[in-house]
Amino acid sequence: MVSTLDDVKRNAIAVKLADLKLIQQLIIENEQLFLRESTDSEISDRFRKMLEDDQKNLGVLETTIVQYGVHGEPKSTVRQLVDQVRKLMQGSELTFFEKVFQHELLKHQQVMSGLIEHKAAQKVGADVMAAIGPLNTINFENRAHQEQLKGILEVLGVRELTGQDVDQGIWARVQDAIAAFSGVVGSAVTQTSDKQDMNIQDVIRMDHNKVNVLFTEILQSNDPQKIQEYFGQLYKDLTAHAGAEEEVVYPRVRSFYGERDTQELYDEQADMKRRLDTIRGTNPSAAEFKDQIRQLMDIVMDHVRQEENTMFAAIRNNLSSQQTEQLATEFKAAKSRIQERMGSSRSGANV
Repeated sequence: MVSTLDDVKRNAIAVKLADLKLIQQLIIENEQLFLRESTDSEISDRFRKMLEDDQKNLGVLETTIVQYGVHGEPKSTVRQLVDQVRKLMQGSELTFFEKVFQHELLKHQQVMSGLIEHKAAQKVGADVMAAIGPLNTINFENRAHQEQLKGILEVLGVRELTGQDVDQGIWARVQDAIAAFSGVVGSAVTQTSDKQDMNIQDVIRMDHNKVNVLFTEILQSNDPQKIQEYFGQLYKDLTAHAGAEEEVVYPRVRSFYGERDTQELYDEQADMKRRLDTIRGTNPSAAEFKDQIRQLMDIVMDHVRQEENTMFAAIRNNLSSQQTEQLATEFKAAKSRIQERMGSSRSGANV
């Protein structure tokens, strides 16, 4: 029987993702405060752009957490840090320069945490890499923000110490540094302009890609423990994905996708769930285990092709961009609720 593993590595990554989200929320609060306190139009414009980026990146991070599928809570030490910094930012003990200095440290923390998450994912599993891939673009954007914050700190620091303005050529130097960094990473900084507004096709396709990775890892592995780990994640991902589609997507598309085709999607997922339950009662070392996985994979991939080839086309032809983005938001919320229910009900039990 395939049982739920107490996978310390995966849970640790989930906690770190929760830490990232909490810090990201604090960063947004800080930038909103800076816009109220700044009296320099150039600095205000830069903080306004950073705020837009960071609000977008919070959406990317929330999507990543749902895509990862393992929910964690921020560490108590991170909560304490956030409370302390929030109190300092809202108080009068620090100068504006000192507040921005603390903000730059938070940006550095986000960059390092994101990079560590990416490196850790390489050690844990290909499905984890697929899930947290969007973190890379957040990391690149945060590095660009760090360069801008260095320039802002120079301007504010010189003013605080001398009462005079710094040479305005500093902004050109900052822009050169950002451009050089963007070139090194293949202009990745500019590749996330619409990531907060993913439509329902984008989000479902991300799920499909991750599931395909999990199938591949199961079939290629000969390690019963790794097979058990990958199947445990496959079971959770397929169950949450199917539940969210049946709760949010299929009822919405039925009127224009057609009663028969929509019902076929429901029926295929019912068959998939029955097969998942059969497989979880099979020993991963048994000869029939991978045969059952291959049969399940064939059914799931047929289902994927129908959704991506015909349902997606029907959505594009019948829903506006705003409607598809709203549907994505509702889908992610439903999936998150299902994942949390599964996590609490499975504590100490089988998958």
